[in-house]
Amino acid sequence: MKLLKNLLKIFLLLIVAGFLFIVFANYSIKKDSESFISYSVSDLPKVKTAVVLGTNKSLSNGNPNLYFKYRIGAATELYKSGKIESIIVSGDNSVKGYNEPEQMKLDLIANGIPADKIYEDFAGFRTLDSVVRAKEIFGQNKVIFISQKFHNERAAFLAQKFGIEAFGYNAKDVNKYAGLKTNLREYFAKAKAYLDIWFNVEPKFGGEKIEIK
Repeated sequence: MKLLKNLLKIFLLLIVAGFLFIVFANYSIKKDSESFISYSVSDLPKVKTAVVLGTNKSLSNGNPNLYFKYRIGAATELYKSGKIESIIVSGDNSVKGYNEPEQMKLDLIANGIPADKIYEDFAGFRTLDSVVRAKEIFGQNKVIFISQKFHNERAAFLAQKFGIEAFGYNAKDVNKYAGLKTNLREYFAKAKAYLDIWFNVEPKFGGEKIEIK
């Protein structure tokens, strides 16, 4: 009986410790990144390249994914403002028939972005992969990430840890009800970002370097 009580205490302590770690990670990443991300184009520096972080164009029920739509809109606005010269579209292409970078590229072209200014990163399976590959594969040491605020916070945090001077242009967010699942998942994703740094996690794939002219 005493052993059972001790195990229960340890279990509860681990739960509390885990909860406190998640709170710490979220607070720390938000605080450290707040001066580098913005909803205003005028707040951002002029850089060579922006990275659009991937998501699927459509939801599982077939409806349009507003996260995707707003990121494409933000990328278009940023390019046409003259703040960037080229765009990396980084996302998942691990399954046949599922190609986030290609979807993003086609929509950017439809918005008037020249095709030769868009570079596809087909191995952006996670935010960490997209961040590190921007430097290691595409040779960029200073970038603007384009995604929703919660996502840019994490991307900017990871980039700084990997020696990248990073900024974030916040795309319009979806309403709280529609984005409830994503927002809840983000609490754990920020904690995972800290663990990735502590354990020196690397991108799933490397590859040949791609020159952005």
